[in-house]
Amino acid sequence: MRPLTIGLALGAGTLVLALALRAVAAREPRPPGDVVVSPSEQGVGSEAPVVVPPPSDKALRYHRSGNVIWLLEQLLGLALPALLLFAGWSGRLRTFAAGVGRGHFYPTLVVYLALLSALLFVAELPLSYYVGYAREHAYGLSTQRLSKWAGDQAKGWILSVLLGALVLWVPYLLLKHSPTRWWLWTGALSLPFFTLVLLIGPVFIAPLFNKFGPMKDKALESEVLQVAAQAGVEGARVFEVNKSIDTEKVNAYVTGIGNTKRIVLWDTLLGRLTPRQTRFVVGHELGHYVLGHVWMNILLGSALTMLGLLGVHLTSDLLLRLFGARFGFHQLADPASMPLLMALLSLFSLAISPAMLALSRAHEHDADRFGLELTHDNHAAATAFVALQQQNLAVPRPGPLYKLFRASHPPIGERVDFINEYRPWQTGQPGKYERYFRR
Repeated sequence: MRPLTIGLALGAGTLVLALALRAVAAREPRPPGDVVVSPSEQGVGSEAPVVVPPPSDKALRYHRSGNVIWLLEQLLGLALPALLLFAGWSGRLRTFAAGVGRGHFYPTLVVYLALLSALLFVAELPLSYYVGYAREHAYGLSTQRLSKWAGDQAKGWILSVLLGALVLWVPYLLLKHSPTRWWLWTGALSLPFFTLVLLIGPVFIAPLFNKFGPMKDKALESEVLQVAAQAGVEGARVFEVNKSIDTEKVNAYVTGIGNTKRIVLWDTLLGRLTPRQTRFVVGHELGHYVLGHVWMNILLGSALTMLGLLGVHLTSDLLLRLFGARFGFHQLADPASMPLLMALLSLFSLAISPAMLALSRAHEHDADRFGLELTHDNHAAATAFVALQQQNLAVPRPGPLYKLFRASHPPIGERVDFINEYRPWQTGQPGKYERYFRR
């Protein structure tokens, strides 16, 4: 019962923080309503620059409270593992798991993983509820029933435990048998692992959370496939996913390889964007696919995983010498080291996040250019981003700190500015990505 008690105590503390955040949001004045500038009001079909509307009061409140939540999540990501380590709870949890697994390596590891995951799940549940359910409903961004949210949370937890049970034995076995090179072999093996996730994720995992089906608008589906053919992407299937059961936000993506290649459009996007806007969004997502951004991210992710594990390897010895007795273990090969690995990798991820986010923004900018050169429809592109801004409660020109630590995409204001100006075809100049297109 002790792990459950610990989890409930941690959860209660998180709940207090979540309620405090909710109280702060409630004190901010609510606007009488948001002014939405529709594409028609900006003159669809014209060549006039599209004006980026200022953020609504609701969007500003959503943005500011999101910054507070982000900071809280970073702190909790370090505080919870530290508490488990310095209170000795991780070591006790491993001792209990070893008793259940009768001292055998794999059963002990799996039992410990399940107990640790359950403990963290309970501890983080109140904040997860506030961020993923209560807050989204309060801002009119969610249509999800509580039962659906709870079911998705449970599915996510079960999947994380199953996936961990399938793969975590590899680094721990390497830690045991190759204590000086474990980080190198683990980092190298992360490459095929990430590739496998790319293969099975769209087909087996995503449908567990939402219903994927054929597009209802067959005329628009033909246009989407035409855009894909012009971008040189053949054989992709188009799916309409029922996201309106969960959210009012809009999104689309292209994923998979070979037979799993697919263009996925949320039904919320199809309901709110015009066919021309949808064509540009599809062109943008195809840009990621054609330009190899997915593979670049997999290769870079594998390299950074190796680098992060090297950092863990170099710093863990000192920490174990200083605090091993308090932690209840003295070797990284002990399953009780999981919170230590989590904390150190979180610190590493935070340190490199500005560089990674900058690369992500560069990829998004390239995809915008690709979509423009493919469709030659600047107005549809710019008004699509205005629609996304208003529907997703985005702030079009956030501050530099937000952009540095949180923005995986260029600010919408910058994207619209670029779209308004970028028209090389009008002056007979070749586009950067014209070589990929089949006109």
